Amino acid sequence: WPGSGGVCGGAAMDLFGDLRRMNKRQLYYQVLNFAMIVSSALMIWKGLIVVTGSESPIVVVLSGSMEPAFHRGDLLFLTNFHDDPIRAGEIVVFKVEGRDIPIVHRVIKVHEKGNGNIKFLTKGDNNEVDDRGLYKEGQNWLEKKDVVGRARGFLPYVGMVTIIMNDYPKFKYALLAVMGAYVLLKRES
Repeated sequence: WPGSGGVCGGAAMDLFGDLRRMNKRQLYYQVLNFAMIVSSALMIWKGLIVVTGSESPIVVVLSGSMEPAFHRGDLLFLTNFHDDPIRAGEIVVFKVEGRDIPIVHRVIKVHEKGNGNIKFLTKGDNNEVDDRGLYKEGQNWLEKKDVVGRARGFLPYVGMVTIIMNDYPKFKYALLAVMGAYVLLKRES
């Protein structure tokens, strides 16, 4: 396609042509519509944080360490009510100092002290050894403050979209650009 700029170049020219043909009022309306969608999603997320007591009410399983209970790409729904005691067998999502990504593993041992302080040990169902090697240096047990949430339900493989977007950042930006363009250029009937 010599001289046409290729398929992507033609699509970009169509996009800018559509933007030029819109009057200012339509463009402002579409930008406002896009802002409403983004702010609504943010309000729903913040509402879920309040209702579930978890700083991250929904997480995606990123590894196979919990197979067969959960697979890579499963979407987990979490709660984190501090009054609920942590019990052995429960699946928790926890953060470790020095690591950005939370870990989803099962509680295998719980130590309760007389003063109500609880410490516990975790392990992935598909792992050979417990998680002491994952904790920060010198830490042998987790505490309630380390818990992001506890698994209460899941949707299988729904989170694969998130994994694909993290593995292929160009795909993520292209998808976001297409969705943004669609919202901005979509005309109300």
